[in-house]
Amino acid sequence: MTDSGDRGTFAWRKSSYSSDTSNCVEVAFTGSTVGVRDSKDLDAGALFVSPNRWHEFLNAL
Repeated sequence: MTDSGDRGTFAWRKSSYSSDTSNCVEVAFTGSTVGVRDSKDLDAGALFVSPNRWHEFLNAL
């Protein structure tokens, strides 16, 4: 599900391995969903998926 609404109130996290000049994504755990967004283009919105889908994605890496 893509959502460009106001989700800025969540605690977005970026990897500690990221620097200010690299391409990064941020992740937010909202309780019922997991959000992913581009740290360089916050106005582009975010992708929100269920925690189960997020775990499936991580296990596939």
